[in-house]
Amino acid sequence: MNQLIPSLPRFSVARFTPLLTHAALISAALMSTTVNAATQADAPNGISIPKNYQQWQLIGSSHRTDNNSLRVILGNDKAVTAARNGNTNPWPEGAILAKLVWKERLDSNWTTAIVPDTFVHAEFMIKDSTQYAATGGWGFARWKGLDQQPYGKDANFVQECFGCHTPVKGNDYVFTHPAKLP
Repeated sequence: MNQLIPSLPRFSVARFTPLLTHAALISAALMSTTVNAATQADAPNGISIPKNYQQWQLIGSSHRTDNNSLRVILGNDKAVTAARNGNTNPWPEGAILAKLVWKERLDSNWTTAIVPDTFVHAEFMIKDSTQYAATGGWGFARWKGLDQQPYGKDANFVQECFGCHTPVKGNDYVFTHPAKLP
């Protein structure tokens, strides 16, 4: 396989194969998760689902073993540029991160592969230090299921999000570490 990418002699393609496989599987699942943002209700704090977020680029992925879920983190243009240039602490104003979450399952044709199963929710973090000063400069929103129902009974749901992100204050309240790409 290294012969297919001769311009990367210092990198072992095998080293990136798990990330690329994970990203490819989740990208396939993402294509089936298209939501028309114009028909979705806003989150209780007034945040709308960002338009065309399904077309955003990959920033990273994660696998949570505590709740058996796969996550892919996408970013708008500002977030992707910051991630590629290592300018993520702090993230720039206007950066938006999208975290798409699926339950995991073993692939029936490839039993050592974990693949996306049921779509759980889409979460967003919007960097605006002025508007969201009370929550570390980030606006939080979540929509559940493929029908994208807003999460939270009222605008105070963001305290749950912010409380979870407080342990990573030193990383601008973001758990994601952008995947290094060749």
